[in-house]
Amino acid sequence: MFARVFSGGLIGVDAYRIEVEVDCSGGIGQIQVVGLPDASVKESQERVRAAIKSCSFLMPPAKKWVVNMAPADTRKEGPLYDLPIAIGILTSTGMIDNRRISKYWFVGELGLDGSIRGVTGILPIVIAAKEQGAQAIVIPEANAEEASLVEGISVFAVSHLLQACLLMNDPESLTPYQMNAREKFENHSSRRRQFADLREVKGQKHAKRALEISAAGRHNILMVGPPGSGKSMLAQRLPGIMPPLSFEEAIELTKLYSVAGLVTDRSSLVHDRPFRAPHHTASAVGLTGGGANPKPGEISLSHKGVLFLDELTEFPRHHLETLRQPLETANIVISRAQQTITYPASFLLVAACNPCPCGYRGDSVKYCVCTPSQADRYWNRISGPLLDRIDLHVEVARLSEGELSTYSEGSTSEEIRVRVLKAVDRQRERLIDEPFQYNGQLNQKQLARHCRIDEQSRFILARAVTQLGLSARAHDRILRIARTIADLSGSERISSEHVLEAIRYRSQCRAG
Repeated sequence: MFARVFSGGLIGVDAYRIEVEVDCSGGIGQIQVVGLPDASVKESQERVRAAIKSCSFLMPPAKKWVVNMAPADTRKEGPLYDLPIAIGILTSTGMIDNRRISKYWFVGELGLDGSIRGVTGILPIVIAAKEQGAQAIVIPEANAEEASLVEGISVFAVSHLLQACLLMNDPESLTPYQMNAREKFENHSSRRRQFADLREVKGQKHAKRALEISAAGRHNILMVGPPGSGKSMLAQRLPGIMPPLSFEEAIELTKLYSVAGLVTDRSSLVHDRPFRAPHHTASAVGLTGGGANPKPGEISLSHKGVLFLDELTEFPRHHLETLRQPLETANIVISRAQQTITYPASFLLVAACNPCPCGYRGDSVKYCVCTPSQADRYWNRISGPLLDRIDLHVEVARLSEGELSTYSEGSTSEEIRVRVLKAVDRQRERLIDEPFQYNGQLNQKQLARHCRIDEQSRFILARAVTQLGLSARAHDRILRIARTIADLSGSERISSEHVLEAIRYRSQCRAG
């Protein structure tokens, strides 16, 4: 007897439909899996056989089951196909009613005792099932809340193979899992995570202002200064002044983290913007993603959040060059011989480094022992094109004796966050008829429409481009920064003061 069961596979952060075809014919009791399975999928035949036996199902003697996983030209990975294979085998032997099978998708790993374990990547699979017109999906109980984030499809959470079989033979035996994900998200958002306060950082008023601009307009930032000047402290406090995640952003981020296997309890949304800080010894695959079994890297895991690269100049240059594409396109493409995978990578880059190898070039107290050639080689680890893609260049100087001995003054993170949210709201209102983007992400058409400047500002900007030797890209980034500064000040027009402040962030931290 022939049976067809539907399941889902993953390519990057997206899922596609897999047809698990099972043919039962005469043989020696063997289960053969074909359709480009990897080792973990091939091993499923033993797990499935033991799970079916533990459920006291009597397998017909002298039978052979051929399990084909279509499309056969894409590699199938992981143990998530155990459940659909078991359902297909039981259907082919007449133990499960096949009239309802075509309306369901099945995903889950089987234990030898018939228990069903949770799997990774469940959210994109449920989304694909809904898009493919499935009425319901049967998933492990451990993945119930994650799967219920998708509206418009019934989710049946089971903990044992017997429950899945009973559901197929008696649909009324189990009710769909229900949870109001949006309401739960909003309730959690009202109890916002507490971040370290920017007011705890003494001095550095200029750097705090740059962080405010960065958070309001999603502008990449590079901080350069001697050791101990507060660069890392400033970067770690940036998430506390950024706008909170929307529900749609949380779904997108949870989908990515589900594929990466980082939804640890497999039961809830990612509620906070990620802050990823990979060490400079991280591998290229660790940063960009990929590998034998492709997974998102740090660049993608910082999607919708912050990617902090401390000691930027200590990263290998070819690792840093991988940042150029995602900084422009907001995604990263992993090309391999058998497939090409695209991961989202819309992140805010925050980088920090010393001004020279010893760290004290230009310092007011300690003497720099580096030669000019050593300093040049140090800065040459960062390519010009990458440096050009970083909007804000900020010098973080050594704190004076007075700044160290006095209590830190200035705005708290919450006060800065209020100003940032107002600036973001102005951006949303301005782009109400267009797809929303932060000022730092405006395309050329939006830039020409929303970043117009007067003659005086145009003259100032043209002169700065000539004197500083700025590129056309830097010219446009100055306009975007000026637009954000105007939004923070509540101004509809970009004035010369806004342009001058934006230029100051491009004239600092220059090599040499």
